[in-house]
Amino acid sequence: MTLISLTFAGNAQAGPWLREKGTTFSAVSMSATYYLDTSNQTYLEYGITDKTTLVGDLSMVRLRYAPQSGYATVSLRRALSKPDATSKFAYELGVGVGWIGSYTLPHVRTGLSWGRGINWGETSGWATIEASAIWDLTYAQHVTKLDMTFGLNFTDVTKGLLQVYTADIAGVAVATIAPSLVFSPRERKFSIQVGAESQIGNIHNSALKLALWREF
Repeated sequence: MTLISLTFAGNAQAGPWLREKGTTFSAVSMSATYYLDTSNQTYLEYGITDKTTLVGDLSMVRLRYAPQSGYATVSLRRALSKPDATSKFAYELGVGVGWIGSYTLPHVRTGLSWGRGINWGETSGWATIEASAIWDLTYAQHVTKLDMTFGLNFTDVTKGLLQVYTADIAGVAVATIAPSLVFSPRERKFSIQVGAESQIGNIHNSALKLALWREF
């Protein structure tokens, strides 16, 4: 199994919303299965300008039947829509490197995302769709992904997320469903996400997830 199939199936997605100039968002997450397969991700966004956001993504995966693997990607996200548009669009271009054991594999990432705010009765929320492709520059392999997020603000401090990650890896389709709750204490700039991830059709490949989000 190649690195590209180990590390890109469950990326976090950010959607089309950009960071304000000079502001930063970070998310550190960890997930683990019953068999103690684990993954860790550190994700950063920094607003270079109001229309350009710098994105950093560092992930590591440890599987019981494979060497430790991971990847690091740096990219730029640019707005395609006006700031006051109801539907937001953005594109992303990035470069990075992946590894499995002692092998390193450079890659290029391209992405296009859409998102908008929604209302469900008296509850507000948002929806996003992100299409992306990761191009391996060593063996000319690639992963195509379509990720969806539906979020609702239950209260001032609690929100719910339902995310679906889909990927096509060398002709093999994989889909993962990931429900979670996010708790944001009042007058604090951090949030805690608690959830689960389960591969559709393979419930044994399920994981618990814990993440810390912070804005500054």
